[in-house]
Amino acid sequence: MSRQEIVSWARSCYEDVRFEKPRAWLADHPERRAVGHLPVYAPKEIVWACGMLPVGIYGGGDQVEIIRGDAYYQSYICHLPRSVIELALSGRLDFLSGVLFPSTCDVIRNLSGMWQLLYEKIYVRYLDLPQIADPDLATRFWERELKTLADDLSEISGIRASDDRLRAAITTYNEVRSTMRALYRARGEAPWRVPTEEVYLLLRAAEVTPPDEFLAQARAYLAAVEEDTSRPKDRCRVIVVGSFCEQPPLGLIKTIERAGCYIVGDDFLLGSRLNQQDIPVDGDPLHQLAASLVRGAARTSVLYDPDPEGKPRLMPQQVRESQADGVIFAAPSFCDPALLDRPMLRAGAEKAGIPCIAFQYSENTGQFQQYRDQAGTFSDSIKLWGGA
Repeated sequence: MSRQEIVSWARSCYEDVRFEKPRAWLADHPERRAVGHLPVYAPKEIVWACGMLPVGIYGGGDQVEIIRGDAYYQSYICHLPRSVIELALSGRLDFLSGVLFPSTCDVIRNLSGMWQLLYEKIYVRYLDLPQIADPDLATRFWERELKTLADDLSEISGIRASDDRLRAAITTYNEVRSTMRALYRARGEAPWRVPTEEVYLLLRAAEVTPPDEFLAQARAYLAAVEEDTSRPKDRCRVIVVGSFCEQPPLGLIKTIERAGCYIVGDDFLLGSRLNQQDIPVDGDPLHQLAASLVRGAARTSVLYDPDPEGKPRLMPQQVRESQADGVIFAAPSFCDPALLDRPMLRAGAEKAGIPCIAFQYSENTGQFQQYRDQAGTFSDSIKLWGGA
């Protein structure tokens, strides 16, 4: 399969608001089940070990007009919950046997309650992610939460999440995360050969396809990249921060790179990469899943950080690791976790002399000229005065 065909496959997954990929997976075997999950994080290993397909729900982007969804929420919150409700009310999510709502923010919490009212017969669970300073206590808490989830999903699917099945699922998703890290390394080393648009599309495809299908496509993509002979352009290297929940429109990602920036770091779809290292497969699998999240998760606004100086140091650290020239703070409008953390993150970056700009977006944004102007001016200023 050619690189163009792989990207086309990934784009078709991204653009499919009817979720035809998971529907086809279910149709192949009528006894199968699928469980949806909201951003930022859900333990996909548990879902997969129960014989169920985890399906990421990230709204309808600019492809779904919000009509009924607006009636359920006030205007001064992010766009995502209205979009998700619209997907549900239009029947696009009727193939799900359950939906998981992580404790990302109050909006996601309220959305879980809304779902219980609308769909009483569908399994709904609000996942209280560990927010405790004591890592041992947090691990015990999260392990109990995972045990409850595994028992509930096993009852729905009829397949018990045994230790062997859990270890197999952990091994599978270790491979998925390793492949995602390889995609990010390839982009960081040669962003002119690996556009963020293509990496993002592949990661979105991973949210709605079985892991083996994603692995085959992503590995073929990495092999195709090796044959690319493109040469770098005169662009600055930036990291994009604040887009871990409601996702930016694909056009915005393309606009930033076309305006003179190579994106070499980001928190897009962070949940799929929240565990930064492989999860051990020896010992008790639920304990290993819990401990890995508590002790090895990427630092993000939706998880407690016991280090009071951690957030100011985070941007300089990420800039060094990605060899970036600047930071673009891009967050959805009304995103409390991202916008509350932004002043601390930006202060740390500016104290270290790192150029920064900031703006807000909505998942259904269709006009990108203002962002192009900002990103282009930012890139030019770095090249002229920032030492890029």
